[in-house]
Amino acid sequence: MPKILLIEDNEMNRDMLSRRLERKGFAVVMAVDGGQGVELAAREVPDLILMDMSLPVLDGLEATRRLKQDPVTASIPVIALTAHASADDREKALEAGCADYDTKPIELPRLLAKMESLLQKRTPS
Repeated sequence: MPKILLIEDNEMNRDMLSRRLERKGFAVVMAVDGGQGVELAAREVPDLILMDMSLPVLDGLEATRRLKQDPVTASIPVIALTAHASADDREKALEAGCADYDTKPIELPRLLAKMESLLQKRTPS
């Protein structure tokens, strides 16, 4: 069962997405801000991180940069989640170290396809 770290400050989004992921067979760990997310990632070492970009304490870009600088978390793929859908926002997320980018509102089949692709790349065959 892959472990997913969901870093999302909006309680409704966090609740909805975590329940849908758990129904799909994922173990979900949650953080409510970027600082807590970085700490939890180092402690839990999830298989994949879903990172909201607009977070308190540390925004998603800075939290991702810190994760990518830490040898413990550097190899964990991060998918940026944002309501901002411009090419510039996507580019910033990828430059910060995100492996992929998805827009809100979340379309679960699209997000799951991105997650599965990254998880397969991470798991040696």
